[in-house]
Amino acid sequence: MNLDFSKYNDGLIPVIVQDAISNKVLMLGFMNEEALNKTQTEGKITFFSRSKQRLWTKGETSNNFLIVKEIRPDCDNDTLLIKASPLGPVCHTGADTCFNERNSSFSLENLEGIITERKSNPSESSYTSSLFKKGINKIAQKVGEEAVELVIESKDDDKEKFLGEAADLLYHYLVLLQAKSHNLADVIAVLATRHKKQG
Repeated sequence: MNLDFSKYNDGLIPVIVQDAISNKVLMLGFMNEEALNKTQTEGKITFFSRSKQRLWTKGETSNNFLIVKEIRPDCDNDTLLIKASPLGPVCHTGADTCFNERNSSFSLENLEGIITERKSNPSESSYTSSLFKKGINKIAQKVGEEAVELVIESKDDDKEKFLGEAADLLYHYLVLLQAKSHNLADVIAVLATRHKKQG
């Protein structure tokens, strides 16, 4: 990208942040070259705060980071569009977006992003962080327990309980993958390879 940071007097360019899945516009911020470099290096959106007059990583106090998926310059190379996965509400008011729109986007990718973040930046109030703190044996044990509970619920006709246990198992399975430094994409790659071999 050959961005023109000199076009505006303050050396900042506008950045539109869009949800990578729902395509909802989440917020507008500003970046200088240093903020863009930090964003690209760390994979979390960092702006230049005009009020604080410093670099500001979105989520640095709330842990509601914006995980970068794609960065696109506009046709004049003086504005950026960043597609991201939000790890929680984007607006400081608690709203999903800074335009007070509901963003109902949710995916396993979002969930994996949150789990990864809780592993890298533990929070005392986070159940996920507490699992990582207890170690691999406890995480593996939880996966086993949830699998057994799912099997038990599958023998009955309570849809709500069955789906609840299925969700619990899937969540703990994703935590286990992260604890082993893998993700769902790695598992899908194995399945894809098997599929090719089986024709």
